[in-house]
Amino acid sequence: MDQTFDPVRGRAETLAAGLRRVLAPNPSPMTYRGTNTYLVGEDELAVIDPGPADARHLDALLAAIGGARVRCILVTHAHLDHAPLARPLAEATGAEVLAFGDARAGRSAIMRRLADAELAGGGEGVDEGFRPDRELADEEEVAGDGWRLRALHTPGHMGNHMCFAWDDVLFSGDLVMGWASSLVSPPDGDVSDFMSSCERLARFPWRVFHPGHGAPVAAPADRLDWLLEHRRGREREILSALADGAADCATLTRRIYAGTPPSLWPAAERNVFAHLVDLAMREEVQARPELSPGAFFERS
Repeated sequence: MDQTFDPVRGRAETLAAGLRRVLAPNPSPMTYRGTNTYLVGEDELAVIDPGPADARHLDALLAAIGGARVRCILVTHAHLDHAPLARPLAEATGAEVLAFGDARAGRSAIMRRLADAELAGGGEGVDEGFRPDRELADEEEVAGDGWRLRALHTPGHMGNHMCFAWDDVLFSGDLVMGWASSLVSPPDGDVSDFMSSCERLARFPWRVFHPGHGAPVAAPADRLDWLLEHRRGREREILSALADGAADCATLTRRIYAGTPPSLWPAAERNVFAHLVDLAMREEVQARPELSPGAFFERS
């Protein structure tokens, strides 16, 4: 974790020509220093991830926008630390809100089934009321004066997650961050989708990632490789733990995260369950009596 990353909250900081970042005042164990809101452009702007419902952050964004026209407000995903301020900012600027879809969009079939069974999400919390003014398709482009952004549907952290490409720069939301691995918590998060999204991004020669939290990722290819291997390593640990026989998710978590403080076990258990869902879909493990956090799992 880069402890040197500590921008002044509410102050627009220039990162490159035509790019500024405003840090929201919502630090936490899940958001690090807070949510990064990005302003792309000069006289005509795209605002990426307006952030949480916080009047102080809205005032800071409006001050940074000044007399510029806001062409659009782009939301990477519908978590409470990214999406709620979109509607107040749209009302203040007249801009339309663009995203892949609402909070339930993009879920895989198994995640829809788990959600229908009332499996609750975890982590940052979902903005259930989020609705974009217009839905963006994968690979769709939006443009303004001096800039063009390409939307990439990248589920994994959340079903409706999108990254936004600006030439060889990527606004990576919560899919890829430098300070921590991405939370993957069913039914919002999906390990199968996460791996596919990271593998897709790895095919492009990115120069830098600007994430939803934390400092820019200066070596995107290396970070993607690390995230993929980290997930594969966790999968190997789970399969190894199941070699001794069937176990439930809580037992597996205590074995795998033995050196982790017990206060962090609930989040770790969500992560283990996410991997178990993926392994079950690939028929490498079986769940008894049915796939759920309380099931017993055994190797197929």
